[in-house]
Amino acid sequence: MTNQMPLRLEIIPTDSIIPKVQAHVPAGSTLTVTCLPHHGVGATVRASVQLAQLGYKVIPHLAARSIESRVQLAGMLRDCEAAGITEVFAIGGDAPEAAGPYGTSSRLMEDIADLTGGAMAIGVAGYPEGHPKHNELTMLDALLEKQHLASNVVTQMCFSAPRIGWYAELLRREGVDLPVWAGVAGAVPRAKLVSLAAKIGVGPSLKFLSRKGPLARRLLNAGSYSSRSLVSELAAMEPALAGIHLYTFNNVETQPATNWTAGEGAKAS
Repeated sequence: MTNQMPLRLEIIPTDSIIPKVQAHVPAGSTLTVTCLPHHGVGATVRASVQLAQLGYKVIPHLAARSIESRVQLAGMLRDCEAAGITEVFAIGGDAPEAAGPYGTSSRLMEDIADLTGGAMAIGVAGYPEGHPKHNELTMLDALLEKQHLASNVVTQMCFSAPRIGWYAELLRREGVDLPVWAGVAGAVPRAKLVSLAAKIGVGPSLKFLSRKGPLARRLLNAGSYSSRSLVSELAAMEPALAGIHLYTFNNVETQPATNWTAGEGAKAS
């Protein structure tokens, strides 16, 4: 009997992504929409609303440092609620300076909860391999401080099941009882994966990609990364993880869509 894990597909709100999603991802699938500084939070919310209206379950990323005011936040939340969106993902964001009053995700989460009367679920980020700008203790303390406003934790992209398992156990031991979604890379050429991962601070678990040993050969097929063995390991973990958060890099045509069956659904990557 195979293990099925719930699956979320993370996409980037480019001009071409909505028709691409329609062509390759069944309606009803769960999508998360990133918020990058050069796209802006408005692009994230617009794409999220459009996708929700097309029948997808959508979780927009709201980057604190990209939001200009509480008024702007209130408008975006109204648009999300009108489209049937019930969850957002709150993150500090990569903008070098805050565009408004939200320098961190904690302050943003407080206003989201206030503006929606607590009706909007809020996901937060977790860092099994550390944050590129903050030490592990700082990030753990921040998570402890805001967990009362959070509904789940989504990890950074990681390539080691033991490391993700260690991190989930660390959170439980320190009193963080939130469900944990494992951040996993989807099908992507090795060169692009190495470039992207370096930018977001992925650490030791990525080193296998620069090697030529049996592990690298097992995880790379014709120069592309495959998450099959990683997902199988994650599916077997106890206590169970909430599911797989798949970083698609907008390669949605090569990814599984609604759930991931360990040993089978991973064939798409």
